[in-house]
Amino acid sequence: MYLNRTEIEELIEEEKLIIRPLLDAGKQIGSVSLDLRLGTDFLVSFQGREPFIDVSGFKEDAKPVKSFFSPTRRKPGETFLLHPHQTVLCSTLEYVKLPENIFADLNMRSSYVRLGLTLSTIIQPGYCGCFSVELTNLNKTPIRVRVGARLFQARLFRGSGNQPYHNGKRKYVCQVRPIVSKAEQDADLKRFD
Repeated sequence: MYLNRTEIEELIEEEKLIIRPLLDAGKQIGSVSLDLRLGTDFLVSFQGREPFIDVSGFKEDAKPVKSFFSPTRRKPGETFLLHPHQTVLCSTLEYVKLPENIFADLNMRSSYVRLGLTLSTIIQPGYCGCFSVELTNLNKTPIRVRVGARLFQARLFRGSGNQPYHNGKRKYVCQVRPIVSKAEQDADLKRFD
């Protein structure tokens, strides 16, 4: 079951849910959601000389995934332009520590979905760090967004029992900047060798 405003506020008050900075709790905590802001760091995808990104697990001649992304940073208040059909890796401005029995479903706020921006990701129970976001502009027109704007909306859900995120088997733990995909490191790819 999803958490309501009162439950979210209680978790914050009890310091079981950590959100830093929480700049405007009155606006950021909704009746069934928590708004989060666009962070300052971006990994911008680009088309280089390679014909494709190889995440097949073959290492002989595959270029590293990170070579298909260029890092850039903006200050709070500055803008970032998303081109049509472009995917950009970014993160939330807020550092969040979820309780070990709470997970988050992260989406765009509806005002931005109506413009063609999309994302969808699940944040595991017990996760700590800035939420990593794969932001895509599905529109045919570029969209300029402001760093620090409330773009994202997290719905929090209570799971059954404790399911810690940091059990040593996760690839993305306690990050504060966006990190490129580590899909080529999936252990199940070795089954096919």
